[in-house]
Amino acid sequence: MGWTDSHLHQFSIDGEHYGIPSIEDWAPVIDEREFKLEQIAPSIKCKFIYEYDFGDGWRHLLLVEKILSPTLGEKYPQCIKGKRACPPEDVGGIWGYENFLDALRDESHEEHDSYLEWVGGKFDSEAIDLALINQELQQIEWKP
Repeated sequence: MGWTDSHLHQFSIDGEHYGIPSIEDWAPVIDEREFKLEQIAPSIKCKFIYEYDFGDGWRHLLLVEKILSPTLGEKYPQCIKGKRACPPEDVGGIWGYENFLDALRDESHEEHDSYLEWVGGKFDSEAIDLALINQELQQIEWKP
């Protein structure tokens, strides 16, 4: 997603919740680090929810559309397609993101300048950088 993983998250699959267990959990959480995607979403049309930053309430419905065989010599995982930029971390969930985009589009918006500064001077909600995404994916230590 492009977020920094600085907030809690979980995957919800068939009524089970996968995440990184903590003594502060309100409900049982299965340790996500013990599973591969193929174990919890093994076939085409499997759906599950990814929730991130429970305060902002980001909920994503994920659907397994295709399962490809690995190609010898390729590094995995890979992002092969995407749409739009990741919303900035801590933007305030879907409603905060909508306000953020409105403010950036309207130079007379009272928060235009402060949001522009906060986001680093520019933000293109339609942009996606697959090369950067894949570079970041390669930095993650994946369990074989």
